[in-house]
Amino acid sequence: MTEVPGGTRPLPDKLRVDIDAELLELALTHRSYAYEHGGIPHNERLEFLGDSVLGQAVTVMLFTTHPDLDEGELAKRRASVVSTVALAEVARGIDLGSHLLLGRGEEQTGGRDKDSILADTMEAVIGATYLSAGPEAATALVLRLTKPLLADPERYGAAMDPKTSLQELAARVGATPPQYSVEASGPDHDRRFTATVAVGDVRMTGHGSSKKTAEMAAALSAWRTLSERA
Repeated sequence: MTEVPGGTRPLPDKLRVDIDAELLELALTHRSYAYEHGGIPHNERLEFLGDSVLGQAVTVMLFTTHPDLDEGELAKRRASVVSTVALAEVARGIDLGSHLLLGRGEEQTGGRDKDSILADTMEAVIGATYLSAGPEAATALVLRLTKPLLADPERYGAAMDPKTSLQELAARVGATPPQYSVEASGPDHDRRFTATVAVGDVRMTGHGSSKKTAEMAAALSAWRTLSERA
């Protein structure tokens, strides 16, 4: 597999799983890149498969390890772990963005750090793992990557509703309430947003295809920084 621009370590080493090189390259191929290269295959079918594998792995894990939780709480925890914001956080943890194959437009508008692209690609990589190494390896990969979220119950709420979680944490530690500012860029049909949140002396940014997703990404980063200090 050709080394992707920006990649410093081979991705299989970071994932600790053997994935067929062609499948992995397909998983990293965004539709914008495929379009610019003559309509070659892209990762959306693998994303569809990976979404199912991810959901099943997390569901079974939560069901078997939390016999005391009712259906509503199980559903809430699952939704937070498989949310776009949470998956993007997981993807950043393995520097997935540096391995993406993107078209020029996405490259220029910060596609390597967009929550939606990172989350979708993470699902595609899980799908590629399933096809290449089998269901057990794919499940093990999911649980290994989501372990930080699953190990800390507070992160469920943070991933699901980071703005509320950040506001509550700021009040708890005596920091000033979060203040958000948002800037938009790009043409009207493809607007991209960058949000900055200031809480106490912490300032973090987030990106997204809407004001809401950008603010959520910024809030989650600020929550993580503030909670580590606390």
